[in-house]
Amino acid sequence: MREIRCEDIIQTVRDLCIQANCHLPEDVRQAICEAKSREKSPVGQAILGDLVNNYTFADEKNLPICQDTGMAVVFCDLGQEAHITGGLLADAVNEGVRKGYTEGFLRCSVVSDPLRRVNTNDNTPAVLHLRLVDGDKLTITVAPKGFGSENMASLTMLKPSVTREQVEQTIVDAVSKAGSNPCPPIVVGVGLGGDFELSALLAKRALLRPLDEDNPDPYYADMEHSVLEKVNRLGIGPQGLGGKVTALKVSIEAHPTHIAGLPCAVNLNCHVTRHATAVL
Repeated sequence: MREIRCEDIIQTVRDLCIQANCHLPEDVRQAICEAKSREKSPVGQAILGDLVNNYTFADEKNLPICQDTGMAVVFCDLGQEAHITGGLLADAVNEGVRKGYTEGFLRCSVVSDPLRRVNTNDNTPAVLHLRLVDGDKLTITVAPKGFGSENMASLTMLKPSVTREQVEQTIVDAVSKAGSNPCPPIVVGVGLGGDFELSALLAKRALLRPLDEDNPDPYYADMEHSVLEKVNRLGIGPQGLGGKVTALKVSIEAHPTHIAGLPCAVNLNCHVTRHATAVL
């Protein structure tokens, strides 16, 4: 059995926190540039140009792309033939987040209690999603989630008798209600099926998919394109000031569900759709 040391996990998570916050993934960069070329609104074009300048400057200076450096959402895919040594995985992840946010001079936005609101001053604890997979490696993805977009998430328990068109309209309505709040152009993550909590996790995982990749199921790929077209007809536009480009991508993840239900979760991400991955 292959051993993976906690000290290596700590260093990796630390580095991923800084990388994700300061260097936008290439697929997101390309999507913003492409959006600028097809936006018809002069104001929208100017805003998209500013976004390009912003992420370019952040990349060159190793500075955060956005002042909201997010709550650290960490996805760990652990091979069942691997063994963590030197401590607990969750402790190592949180120590890596602490080091990443304090040593990287990233804004710490986490409070220790939802009502008493005392800042932890190191952005811990992280939100950790662990999945056991084949093999002997550990894949770690850090996806800092700003709450301007997170606050616009929704979950609707639809009846199983609804049509595809009604499901699409539920997603479009969620984006319409969000308006300018999630800092468009946005990425729309959708989780369909499962149960209450799984649909929300599916929606968040959907935001990790590269923007140049569709759902491998042609049915859902077609649905993604259909919803994206409808969303971009809303006219919300870049930063909510009007235009053709409200969303860069709609990504849908589906899962088997109960005969009596159809959960539909929508999780939005702003134009700073951040995530970074490493394999140990």
